[in-house]
This record gives sequence, C-alpha cells and structure tokens, in this order.
Amino acid sequence: MATVERSSHTETSAPPRPINGAEVLVKALIKQGVDQIFAYPGGCSMPLHQALTFHKDQIRTILPRHEQGGAFAAQGVARTTGKVGVCMATSGPGATNLVTSLADAKMDSIPLVAITGQVPTTVIGTDAFQETPMVEISRAITKHHYLITDVRDTARIVKEAFHIARTGRPGPVLIDFPKNVQLTNLPEEPDYDPPMNLPGYHPEVRHVHPSQLRQLLAMIRASKKPVFYVGGGAIQAEAAEELKKFAEKTKIPVAMTVMGLGVFPGDHPQSLHMLGMHGTVYSNYAVDQADLLLAFGVRFDDRVTGNLAEFAKHGKIVHVDIDASEMHKNKLAHLPIIANVKEVLQGLNALVSDDDIPDTRDWWVQINEWKAKFPLAYKDSGEFILQQYAIDELWKQTKHRETFVSVGVGQHQMFAAQFYKFAKPRTWLSSSGLGTMGFGLPCAMGVAAAQPQALSIDIDGDGSFQMNIQELATLVCEKLPVKILLLNNQHLGMVVQWEDRFHQGNRAHTYLGPVDHPEAVGAGDGQHYADTYPNFVQIAQGYGVAAAQVRSKKAYPEALAKMLAHDGPYLLDVLCPYQEQVLPMIPSGKTVKDIIIE
Repeated sequence: MATVERSSHTETSAPPRPINGAEVLVKALIKQGVDQIFAYPGGCSMPLHQALTFHKDQIRTILPRHEQGGAFAAQGVARTTGKVGVCMATSGPGATNLVTSLADAKMDSIPLVAITGQVPTTVIGTDAFQETPMVEISRAITKHHYLITDVRDTARIVKEAFHIARTGRPGPVLIDFPKNVQLTNLPEEPDYDPPMNLPGYHPEVRHVHPSQLRQLLAMIRASKKPVFYVGGGAIQAEAAEELKKFAEKTKIPVAMTVMGLGVFPGDHPQSLHMLGMHGTVYSNYAVDQADLLLAFGVRFDDRVTGNLAEFAKHGKIVHVDIDASEMHKNKLAHLPIIANVKEVLQGLNALVSDDDIPDTRDWWVQINEWKAKFPLAYKDSGEFILQQYAIDELWKQTKHRETFVSVGVGQHQMFAAQFYKFAKPRTWLSSSGLGTMGFGLPCAMGVAAAQPQALSIDIDGDGSFQMNIQELATLVCEKLPVKILLLNNQHLGMVVQWEDRFHQGNRAHTYLGPVDHPEAVGAGDGQHYADTYPNFVQIAQGYGVAAAQVRSKKAYPEALAKMLAHDGPYLLDVLCPYQEQVLPMIPSGKTVKDIIIE
C-alpha cells in the first residue's frame, strides 16, 4: 500500500495585500449589508467607483441621471425596507445636488448614508476645482457628518455612520471623502468591525417604566372620547402589529398623519384616516373633541395642528416618542414618555385587561355620524377624469397586489393620501416634512430596485414629474419596471388652489404652458386638452418607456389595467381638469372651526 509523504515544511499564507481607502470603504459598506448603491461618478469619486466595480457581485451600483434622483432612490430603499439607504456623488456640484434629499431625510427621519468625494486634503480651503465645504453645508440638515482625513479611520467611520443613521430617531449621515485619502494605501486589510468612538451618543438608553404604562392605562380607562394620533415614528418603530392589537382591544379610533399612513389599515372600521390640513372632517373633529389624545410617534407638525393653542385643547395629551427633543417642543404633554413606540405598545398589550377598556359606545355613535355626514367623496365629473377618481380606481385595481405608492408633492399627493387606502406600513412614500417636488419618480425607482417582486407606482403631477424626469432613462437602462400615473392638469395645482381661495384667482406663474395662453392669467376654460404641453407620451417614448394618454373617464379603467399589466416601465398621461381642489382644507394657522368643506 502506497504511503503519502508529508511535507517537512509548514505552509504559509499569502502576504497581506495593500488596499486603498476607496476599497476599504466599499468593503465596509458590504460589511454593513449594503447590496445596492445609487452613485453618480466624477473626478473626486472615481477611485470609489473603481472599487465598486471590483465588488459588483456583492453590491449593485445603479447609475441615476442626477445626484438628487440617486439620493431619493436611496430613500425609496430605506423607506420600504427600514434599512439604511446609500447614495454617492462627486465633490462640488455633485455633492451639493444631494443637499435637498439630505434635508428631506432629516425632516422625515429616514436612515440614509450619503458619500461624497472631496478634493485632496492638500487643497481643501483653496477654492480648488469642484470644491465645496460639504460638512459645513450639511451641518444643519444631517444627523451627523464626517470628513475622513486619515485612511485608517475609514472602516470605523462607515460603521459609526450606519449605527447613527439607523438607531434612535433615524436620519441622514454624510461621509465626505477626499480623493487623496481614497487613494492612500493601508499595508493590509483593516478590521471592518472596529470599536466605535461615540462617547456622547446613547440613543437606546431610555425605556418605558411600568409606572408610566399603568398611568397611561388609567388615563385610557377614565376616558370617554379617546383618539390615537399616530405618525411616522410608529412606522420607524415597526409598531403596526402592536398598534392594531391594542386599538382593537380598546376600541379606540385611529387617526394618522401623512407620514403615518399604513401603520393602521386604511379600510379598517376604526380608521379615521388622515388628520390635519387635508385630513378627513371626522378625524379632525374627533381630535378636537377628544378627552384623551394618544400621540404616538408624532411631532405636532403645523400641518396637523394649525393653531397650536386651539389644537386638542379639550383633553389630556399622552406623547410617546423616542426623541426627547420633541417633548413639549410644540405642544405640552400631560404624560410625556420618551421611549420606542413599539416597546410602549408591547407593554400596554401585556398589561391591558378588560377593566381597562373605556366605554366608547357614545363616542363611536358621534364619530359614525360625522363619517356619514362628511365622507371622503367626489362629484360625478361626466367624462372628465378627476384626480380622486383616478386614484380610487387605481386602489381598486391594485389593493390585492403587493403595491408601493410613491408621490410627488402637490394636489396629487394629498388626493393619493385621501383616496388610496394603505393597508400596510412602508407602502406609502411621500416627502412629507420638506415637501419636495420631484420626489416621486426617483423614489419609486429605488422601491423597484429594493422590492423587485412588488408593484412600484409613482403617482405624480406634471409639475413634480418634470423636476426629475431624467430618471426615465434609469428605469430603462436598469430594467426597473416603475409605473407612472401622471395626473396632468397643466398647472401647479396646489398653488392654483391657494390662488383661488386666498388671492382672488389671480394667476401668478402657475400655468405650465406658454405664457401667452389664456390659462396663464386665469382666463381659460380649464379644459384645454387639445394643446397640452409638453407631450409626455413622446418624451417617455424617447427614453424608451412605453406610454399612452387617456382623456375620458370611460376609457380610463382599461388604460390603467394595460399600464399595470405591462412588463416594464410605463407612463400613463391622465388629463385632468385643473379646477378640482383638495378638500377638506383647514387654512394654514387656522382651526378645525375654519375647515373648508365645499
């Protein structure tokens, strides 16, 4: 029998390979679970893009057609998955093009890491070509920010950035990375899980105390007219299941902010839908008359409260939020609880007994009377396609499919919030705090990348759509089958509504067609379908996106079904009259007593 001769010497591993800062950053992203990044290259981010090509099997790089589009797409990932979205731009104008999305993410508490190339450290401060001080520019609109000056800090900074972005109250973090540091070599691979150096950051230290839960249950037990007022913080906390369980147990009605839509099923009998400026009459009446307001994951935004002194003044307020800075900031809370909303609801569900359930029978009689008297409804428009009808029909055709809806900003956004009944959290994507036009299309693009099994729809207006229209190219090149429902009224509809309500109908640059057209000064008939401008069907087709236009209510359902069935991106240009207004409406700074219904 043959014997195998063993080697007399010990095998040695290969010598360590030098690795530059750019590749360290990319590997650190992969370590954080990043599997896609929206990145637009330039001179000072080229080493990063080179490194991305070396790891294309682990991390997909999607090339947007504008840095703002890439950053909103990264938000689409973050808003639907709860993971940190990632975008990248070069220095100077590339970096400043991310600013709007950073501010947007800060306002809506979206976890985002934005990486920007920067000029070499040797010329920072000299007004070098394509230099901007991104840390200074972003200081007030990010949760935190870094300038990497030592390549040895790269892995730690990436780990810290993701930790900060996703923990506590989520938000955007900037990493500014000078080109010479990107190109600096380390002699060997660094530790990609190094200890963090965040001595002043303790986002998870506060927990709800059992005595607070008992006090809260006692307040609920004593109430006759309780109402939940729930916002985006409950979605960030993944608290939808716990909220539904507790609301059903206690029979408490649920009103949601525009950021909170979907945290409680929109078609649930206990849903009051959206409250605030364009919320339902019955949600606003209920909050006004409530003797106990359960404000969970909200910040008492001015679009919800109107006149702060008059908002919810008839009852006690319980405010639950993870961010201590929100307590008493806008409205005094009788019981402030600084804690994770999910943890609070879990505690309540564990403690609540039949003795804690309030008697809300008379309260529901009143609420149901308001619901019957002031339903969300729209009038028959003959053959014209009203925006409300278009969205209602979209909901009917998609409610049994896994569907994500992104929107721009304006009337179409509020109509969508009113008439699309969201059944699950993270399926509604809206620039709510900053109100950024151009958000809808690139956000839907990110959704399609993150949720390839689902239907991603951008409900947009012709004003908002044109602000990031270039991302049509990304849809085609990256095979992202976004469906665009373009509610085209040839106007900046929400501003027109305010002109008609508060400025005697004087048109001040809100018509999006030629300046010499009668509509530009409010003298037209509002049904100028023959000369719509621009031709969105031709534009979409020029990018390679399938498209069609529909003008009649009779033809709309079939045209919509065709869009939804199409295998690939599709734009449906829906011509709508511009006189339609988003109602109800509480004028800015006013109270529920001033609500406009007709």
